[in-house]
Amino acid sequence: MDYMDESPKLKKKVFNVLVECLQNLYHHIDSNEEQDRNIMRIEVKSALFMIAKNDDHFVIRTGNYIDKESAVDLEKRLDTINGMDKEELKKYYQEVLSNGTLSEKGTAGLGMIDIARKSGNKLEYQFLPINDVNSFFCLNIKID
Repeated sequence: MDYMDESPKLKKKVFNVLVECLQNLYHHIDSNEEQDRNIMRIEVKSALFMIAKNDDHFVIRTGNYIDKESAVDLEKRLDTINGMDKEELKKYYQEVLSNGTLSEKGTAGLGMIDIARKSGNKLEYQFLPINDVNSFFCLNIKID
């Protein structure tokens, strides 16, 4: 990004979103015995990460396997986040932060809220069906 003469503000936004995406992939690559029977173990632990520059913005794309039950909850959260403006996202972030509950994976559920806040754009996502139990979750984030 230095070579491309990007502004310090844009570099910071891209870096922050990039780190949050990698943390999400690390914390949310699901693996359990049922998944291991339905998908080869190497695939279950696989993830996709890509960053690209398109004209005046960057795009970060991630993907990972997710069980369909978790996908339903995630889709609801993403729709809630996408339905909020900048100020509502800030309040929601504070609300979740002050709630103080951690998931069994040790996360508070702030990642997607933080990505939406830092990117300033709606989160584009898709769940691709793999089998009766699993989907592949694709997330596209535009940063400008």
